[in-house]
Amino acid sequence: MPEVSTHPLLDVLLAGGARAERMTASRVLPARTARHADWPDWADATVVQGYRKLGVERPWTHQALAADLVHQGRHTALATSTGSGKSLAFWLPALSDVRTAAASATLDPGNISSARARPTTLYLSPTKALAADQLSALERLLDAAGTRDVRVATCDGDTSREQRTWVRDHADVVLTNPDFLHYSLLPNHRRWSRLLKGLRYVVIDEGHAYRGVFGAHVSHVLRRLTRLVERYGGSAPTFVVASATTAEPAAGAARLIGVAPDDVTAVTQDASPSGRRTVVLWQPPEIASWRPAPVGDAEVGPLSRDRSSDVPISMQRADLTEPDPWAVGSQGPADDPEVDAVATEAPPEHPRRSATAEVADLLADLAASGARSLAFTRSRRGAESVAQQARDHLRHAPDAAGRIAAYRGGYLPEERRELEQALRTGDLLGLATTNALELGVDISGLDAVLIAGWPGTRMSLWQQAGRAGRAGADGLVAFVAREDPLDTYLVTHPEAVFDAPLEATVFDPANPHVLAPHLCAAAQEAPLRSEDLAAFGDPAHVRGILDVLVARGALRRRSSGWYWTHHQPATGLTDLRGAGGTPVRVVEHGTGRMLGTVDAASADGQVHDGAVYVHQGTTYVVTHLDLADHTAVVQRRRLDYGTWSRSVMSVAIEGWDDDEPRAEVDDTGHDLVTRQWGPVTWGLGPVEVTSQVVSYQRRRIPDMQVLGTEQLELPEHTLGTVAVWWSVPEFVLRAADISAEQAPGALHAAEHAAIGLLPLLATCDRWDLGGVSTELHPDTGEATVFVYDAYPGGAGFAERAYDLGATWLRATRDAIAACPCADGCPACVQSPKCGSYNAPLDKDAAVRLLDAVLAHDPGVTHPAA
Repeated sequence: MPEVSTHPLLDVLLAGGARAERMTASRVLPARTARHADWPDWADATVVQGYRKLGVERPWTHQALAADLVHQGRHTALATSTGSGKSLAFWLPALSDVRTAAASATLDPGNISSARARPTTLYLSPTKALAADQLSALERLLDAAGTRDVRVATCDGDTSREQRTWVRDHADVVLTNPDFLHYSLLPNHRRWSRLLKGLRYVVIDEGHAYRGVFGAHVSHVLRRLTRLVERYGGSAPTFVVASATTAEPAAGAARLIGVAPDDVTAVTQDASPSGRRTVVLWQPPEIASWRPAPVGDAEVGPLSRDRSSDVPISMQRADLTEPDPWAVGSQGPADDPEVDAVATEAPPEHPRRSATAEVADLLADLAASGARSLAFTRSRRGAESVAQQARDHLRHAPDAAGRIAAYRGGYLPEERRELEQALRTGDLLGLATTNALELGVDISGLDAVLIAGWPGTRMSLWQQAGRAGRAGADGLVAFVAREDPLDTYLVTHPEAVFDAPLEATVFDPANPHVLAPHLCAAAQEAPLRSEDLAAFGDPAHVRGILDVLVARGALRRRSSGWYWTHHQPATGLTDLRGAGGTPVRVVEHGTGRMLGTVDAASADGQVHDGAVYVHQGTTYVVTHLDLADHTAVVQRRRLDYGTWSRSVMSVAIEGWDDDEPRAEVDDTGHDLVTRQWGPVTWGLGPVEVTSQVVSYQRRRIPDMQVLGTEQLELPEHTLGTVAVWWSVPEFVLRAADISAEQAPGALHAAEHAAIGLLPLLATCDRWDLGGVSTELHPDTGEATVFVYDAYPGGAGFAERAYDLGATWLRATRDAIAACPCADGCPACVQSPKCGSYNAPLDKDAAVRLLDAVLAHDPGVTHPAA
């Protein structure tokens, strides 16, 4: 019998039983007792004393085991829970080695052997915030130890030239990110020779963040680093990959750092104490009124991402799409640039309250009870909305209302640090945040976590949930469903949340679109020799790509190796995160005060002229957006309305001949090829995904009455990428008993399932893909399903799908048909990132559609009639 929760805050959520019917399921995760070990004999006594002064009398067994493996020079994957003290496992050997070397040089200053390079450590995190948090923790440890002979510093794109020079010349521990490594440190490796000569440890924190194309890029950055370290120091560094939630940690770490899986030891047995954690699934109540629901046909690709320069692509899942369209201050469904048609359908039979409004209520109640809580939302504006509504609910308790705030990408770094510190100290009781706080910033002692809407992956869910009950205390987690089929399915099928395994961290270092620019960068850093090729993958595969690069003039081949001979830096050939563009600064009129930033891809929809911009509950109106100067000027105003922008999207096939589709090559070098399965046409080639913000509505808050619509004249944004598609003439649809009314749902469902199955064949991540389905595409003239690479220039996934088209669609068809659900669920046709809220979807018609397409597969022998 499952354990029944007695968590005192559960009664706060349930309001003494008044909200009991909203909790659809619960699970109590049992407490865990701490298991301790002795400090290793090799550990520096001063460093150990510092830990003891900070309250760590003895390490937990997983910390001691991992630290010992690292000290022995074993590549280590440390995968234990959030708050389990993973940092001790890598800082103990790193700091001990520096202290030992410093002591040796001091004791024997006349011995020339003591002049060896001091051991150094490079710490890589996916965000600047996490690096800053680790620096603060290190400084506290060294202060407690009373030592001044270990020099630590952060170094990234914000570091001044003078500070950067000091870091190059003196730092023993450098905390940075993969972007700085790629764009600055490796191209200027001669200036960093001191660090590289002594590099003993490379720490990769939040290893699960390195997935998809971002993970593939970072894997080659690390290979380039290892190659240079071996040239300077003669031996490769020891890698430590730390992650709280990941499947197959050793295999994932090995692929990331470029070694065999057997060369990595995984430490997964968590010995840290943990209180009971109560996890509840929550469905907001039905309401009497209704609002129109969006209908569209696109699965979201890159153009709609709400990016933050402080958060990677492979890690922005909870801040990407699907903000609650009816919440105060959030964007509506038409904001999604991937949705090219927004319409209305019949009112929902039983509409429910928005997740944003529900979470605001719960956050206010928790704060009123004195609990310290985080509320994760799916958008930046959603975070502002939850915080403001929670403050409004607490107007009768001004002390509590003043201790609620929002946290999101786009805030200035110093403002984010202040919020983090206020939450740690208890000055803040509630913080509404995007996934910017999902990563390992050390915030302990939280009582509860609220999650507004499915964050996209189970890894993200448990990362966010792990914030509750840290430091051994009991915690409470509530996942609150949005009014969406995917969320509804999850809260009514708890086994899909509690019992399903974590997703694998998927990326493909062999992807030629990723590998090629890194080979160019490596050749610029030091000419590539034949013996270097194995570091980047299968030598034959690497040599083939080098041949193409030589043929295209990117590299020159000499008897001694491959050389980069161009004046421009080779690192400019690739963008690790795929974000692109200069962030737009939000500046207050009159004072010139910079309020924050908005990433370039989101600026048109968020800070266009007339847009309402919300910052910590204060409303501003954008008076002018200057895209050339990357500045949005705002004026502070007290308003009773919000703004919702509308975008249109189109997909065009480059080089398409309407009369006779044929193979040809566009000016980027991508082939446009087609093949026929009888009446079904398959295509692969370059496409342009175009998005444009065309208008916005002003809606009164809180009743959402439309006050007016204003047209906008903003530029189009185009993603040039590669897509695979298949087109079906109308008579094939009708023969499959798919009516005109059913066709959009059938195509949309097939598109979702196809995207979900492609990672099994293309070694990619679902988040690396976008998709569009349409009943009549202007280029093909037929019902068409597109799946495209969500990166400029393509990444090779669509090509893989085209090559394995029959296998891909058959697996897609079988997955849909085998799913036991009645009308479609996340296991088959619903998508966690659908730009049209998983509507319309027709599971049965999708199976008939795919059967009709596969019936024309020329590779299958059909029985005679």
